[in-house]
Amino acid sequence: MLYNLYEYLKDYVDFPGLGLFKYISFRAFSAIMLSLLIALFVGKVIIRKLAKKQIGEEIRDLGLEGQLSKKGTPTMGGIIILIATLVPALLLGDLTNVYVQLLIVTTLWLGIIGFADDYIKVFKKNKDGLHGRFKIYGQVGLGLIIGITLYMSDQAVIRVPATSTEEDVHTEVVTQQGFTPRLSYFKDEKSTKTSIPFVKDNEFDYAWLSPFDGESGRVAGWIIYILAIIFIVTAVSNGTNLTDGMDGLATGVSAIVGTTLAILAYLSGNIIYADYLNIMYLPNTGEIVVVMAAFIGALIGFLWYNSFPAQVFMGDTGSLAIGGIIAVAAVMIRKELLIPILCGIFFVESLSVIIQRLYFKYTRIRFGKGVRVFRMSPLHHHFQKEGIEAIIDTPKRALPEAKIVIRFWIIAIFLAVLTIITLKIR
Repeated sequence: MLYNLYEYLKDYVDFPGLGLFKYISFRAFSAIMLSLLIALFVGKVIIRKLAKKQIGEEIRDLGLEGQLSKKGTPTMGGIIILIATLVPALLLGDLTNVYVQLLIVTTLWLGIIGFADDYIKVFKKNKDGLHGRFKIYGQVGLGLIIGITLYMSDQAVIRVPATSTEEDVHTEVVTQQGFTPRLSYFKDEKSTKTSIPFVKDNEFDYAWLSPFDGESGRVAGWIIYILAIIFIVTAVSNGTNLTDGMDGLATGVSAIVGTTLAILAYLSGNIIYADYLNIMYLPNTGEIVVVMAAFIGALIGFLWYNSFPAQVFMGDTGSLAIGGIIAVAAVMIRKELLIPILCGIFFVESLSVIIQRLYFKYTRIRFGKGVRVFRMSPLHHHFQKEGIEAIIDTPKRALPEAKIVIRFWIIAIFLAVLTIITLKIR
C-alpha cells in the first residue's frame, strides 16, 4: 500500500526519503522489523485474551516427558503469525504484483481453514477438528488457484536470452560492479520449466512428461504442472502441521526455510545475480522477498512466546498457513523440486508417519502383531519416548524437548545451506 502510494506520488512530491521505497532491500528490512514488533506487542495482547477466554490446548497423555504440563496453554496463536505477516505485506509490498497477491491469498485461505479446525477443537470440544477431507478440499482448491493464476498471468514468466532478430524481444542493460555494462536481448516466455538440483543445465520442464507434441503437449504440460502444484501445497502444509508438536520446532524450522526462500527469490529476481549464477531470471519475483521478510519476522516474533516452555501454541491456524506460504513461494520462484532438501525436516516427519502406519498395519495382518519402526511418530516424538519396543531403538534414553528442537534447527540450517549450494553444484 505504501509502495503503491509512493509509485503514485513520486512524480508529484519530492519528499525526503520517499525514494527508499523503490528499493526491495529497504522494504524487506522494514517488513521484517515491523512484523517482529507486531508479533511481540500484538502477540502479548492476543495471548492474554486467549488465556482469559480459556482457549487452551487439550493434551492427551502419551507418556511423554513434560507433556501434561502443557495442558491449558493457549492455542490458536497462529493468529499472531497471520497478522504480523499480512500487515507489513500489505503496507510494504507491491499490491499490483501477482506473486504478492498469491502469497496474501495463501495466508488468508489456509489461515481460515486452520482457524476453523482449531475453533471446532476448542469451542465445539471435538478433538478431531475439521474433517480431513475438508482440509484436503481447501488445499486442492488453493493449488488450483495458484496453478491457474500462474498460467494466465502475464507477470508469471521466465525471461530467456534471445537474439535481436527474434520477435517480442526487449533489451536490458546489465550493469555489474567491476564490469563494463553490456546490452542483452531477452524475451518473456510462459513456461512450465523449473529448477532441478545437481543437473548441468539445472532446468526441468513438466511438458517433457506429456505424451503429446505441439499445442496439445503444451496444454498437457500445464495440466501436469498444476497437478504438481496441488500436490506440493498439500504435502508441505500437512508436513508443517505434523512438525508442530514441540515448543518452537515448527516455528524455528519454518523461519530457516523462509529465509532461504527469500534469498533464492532475491537472486532469481535480480538479473545480475541470475546471470552470474546461471539460473532462471524471473522478473517480478523480487517482490516475494518483501512478503517473505514479513513472514520471517512474524515467525521470529512468535518464537519469543513459542520457545520452550511455550506460552502459546500456533495450532492449525498457524501451521497450515506456514506450510502453504513456503510451498507457494517455492513454486513461484521455480524451486519446488528443492523442497525435499530444503524442507527435509517436514519431509522426514511426514515420511515417518507414513512408514509407521503402513508397517504397523502390514505386520499386524501378516504376523498377528503390529511392529513399530519408531517408538512414536512423527519422528520428533521418537526421541522423546522410551519404554516401547521398536525397530529403531536409539537413543536408549529419552532426550529433553529443548535439545531435540535445537538439534532439528541445526539440521534445518545444514539443509538450507545445502539448498543454496545446489545453485552451483551441477
